[in-house]
Amino acid sequence: MEKEDKEEEQVSEEVAEAEEEVSEEKTAEELEEILAEEEPAEETAEAEEEAAPAEEEEAKPSKRKKKEEEEFVEERVYTIPLGKAWVRPPKKRAPRAIQMIRAFVTKHMKLAMRVEEEEEKEELPKLIISNDVNEKVWGRGIEKPPRKIRVRAAKDKDGNVTVFLAEGE
Repeated sequence: MEKEDKEEEQVSEEVAEAEEEVSEEKTAEELEEILAEEEPAEETAEAEEEAAPAEEEEAKPSKRKKKEEEEFVEERVYTIPLGKAWVRPPKKRAPRAIQMIRAFVTKHMKLAMRVEEEEEKEELPKLIISNDVNEKVWGRGIEKPPRKIRVRAAKDKDGNVTVFLAEGE
């Protein structure tokens, strides 16, 4: 009986302490609201201006992604055979598979990689392999890349080619 009484007292004390903490939190929140109302209008305007560019920056990447998707001039889906990567020693197979993807896309998307010395030095078109493709190749480790992979290669107006994982993969 005495143990039960002591346990009940401890529980009631803990509940009382928790209620006090909650009431203190409410008063702290009320004080913050009061202080926020008392701030001069100039300071709040500056805070809003600082917050606005941050929101714009967050909105920009989504706009950029949409623009990038719209800028693609040519888009093709390929199944790239990677079986010959398995001829290499086990610890060199996944890197070889990535090299094979680069070579395949460069050849089939007609990506001009070399510029003659006589021509003006312009920016070379880039080949970008997305993280999804990289993760698919490296997914089972360095020793066991896939035998083949379906990719979507998209060329933009500047000649840059981006390789994405094909839909449904």
